[in-house]
Amino acid sequence: MTTSLDVTPAPEGAAAEGPLLEVRDLHVEFRTRDGVAKAVNGVDYAVRAGETLAVLGESGSGKSVTAQAVMGILDSPPGFVTRGEVIFQDRDLLKVSGEERRRVRGARMAMIFQDALSALNPVLSVGDQLGEMFTVHRGLSRKDARARAIELMERVRIPAARERVRQYPHQFSGGMRQRVMIAMAMALEPDLIIADEPTTALDVTVQAQVMELLADLRREYHMGLILITHDLGVVADVADRIAVMYAGRIVETSPVHDIYRAPAHLYTKGLLESIPRVDRKGRELYAIKGLPPSLLHIPPGCAFHPRCPMARPVCRTDVPPLYRVNAERTSACHFWKETLGVDSAAADHPGA
Repeated sequence: MTTSLDVTPAPEGAAAEGPLLEVRDLHVEFRTRDGVAKAVNGVDYAVRAGETLAVLGESGSGKSVTAQAVMGILDSPPGFVTRGEVIFQDRDLLKVSGEERRRVRGARMAMIFQDALSALNPVLSVGDQLGEMFTVHRGLSRKDARARAIELMERVRIPAARERVRQYPHQFSGGMRQRVMIAMAMALEPDLIIADEPTTALDVTVQAQVMELLADLRREYHMGLILITHDLGVVADVADRIAVMYAGRIVETSPVHDIYRAPAHLYTKGLLESIPRVDRKGRELYAIKGLPPSLLHIPPGCAFHPRCPMARPVCRTDVPPLYRVNAERTSACHFWKETLGVDSAAADHPGA
């Protein structure tokens, strides 16, 4: 049985109150002609107001599908939430009406998509798309909505906002389009933002600017931020906690600095070793051997065992629970102590 992640003190910069969002035992599957793809398999995580939770993993690990289920934008069919709870501000969003879910979406919870050019309407000006948030949700006139759109563009540091508000998405650079997406998400000052790969296809300098902007807005509005990415290098300076996903499951959770110092799962360790480093100049870049499993045919036992250099017979038969490493960390590895170099005599039992 997996353990809830809402068991630790609030990290620095986060509020001491309970979780803003708590995902409990979430399961999502896709029913296709080829079979049932189990995309999310018992995910638990939580985020507080003022906290950034980074959700990491390779493509196909279930990061974005989990976020879509939380937001209520999962394409159904073929996607179905088969079990679990999504508790947001003391309400289970999986049990409320469609109308109530729509009122939450955008106003209290918003999402930044990874491909801004596809997410934005190419035939409407940026100002019209930003202003629509205020005309639909706040009942403002078109003139007042345009003024608010300009304010938002200035807030996310788009230069010459008064002139550019009439331009179309294709007239903006990739970095500026992503700022427009951030402005759209921030329009109604939500309590929680989910950013799905917000730095994809951006150069390193622009990535840093976008991440800095998100961190500044989080502090200014004391909102919760879930940052979905496959790049551990992107989140080092902005996340409070990290949850690592593999084959639809959380395999490790940790405060951000602890996971960089000493990962407690071989998959996390492989991701860290795959990051280019200055002190390894001239060496061959490490890559995790093999490929992620098909979600139609997830291996028995630990799903990572076909790629794990430390796999043993028990890994091929028994699904590891989220072991309690310490008060702030969990690891879904039967041999997490060896990964960390912990004395086996100090073994902790699996979380209840």
